[in-house]
Amino acid sequence: MAHDVAALAAELTDMAAADHRLAARANSDDPAEQLAWRRLTARHGDRLDEIMDEYGWPTADLVGEEAARAAWLIAQHADRQLDVQRRALQLLRQAVSAGSARPRELAFLHDRTLVNEGRKQIYGTQIAGVKNGAPVPWPCEDPERVDELRAEAGIEPFDEYVARFSPA
Repeated sequence: MAHDVAALAAELTDMAAADHRLAARANSDDPAEQLAWRRLTARHGDRLDEIMDEYGWPTADLVGEEAARAAWLIAQHADRQLDVQRRALQLLRQAVSAGSARPRELAFLHDRTLVNEGRKQIYGTQIAGVKNGAPVPWPCEDPERVDELRAEAGIEPFDEYVARFSPA
């Protein structure tokens, strides 16, 4: 089992590294690059689904901090596999409740899943794009409480976060 878990941790971190290498292609003007990104995230989503079948949510206690974060990234980018994203969200929510995962990652995945369902986000973590040089976040369910909810999840204030998406 220990060998299996070590191999799983290595596999997850390798998947995240590939994700980082190809992420720029997600919004490329080249359809072939967009397709390469979609294929990668679909393969990773399928594999994460298998991992969740076997292990549940891959927590830091199981696979280490880096691999647990990699699993979250894979779930976050499974945008065209809502079933996988919803399942990851449910398992991650249970892990956070048990104290074995971070509320910050849960908040980001929750918002991402809501946006992919065509609903308003809660924590203001998802940016729709940039208009006239300014980041445009997806609509929020309760904009007046966003910073309070973000603080509860361990996320910086909304204005600080959005400023990171502004062109320098």
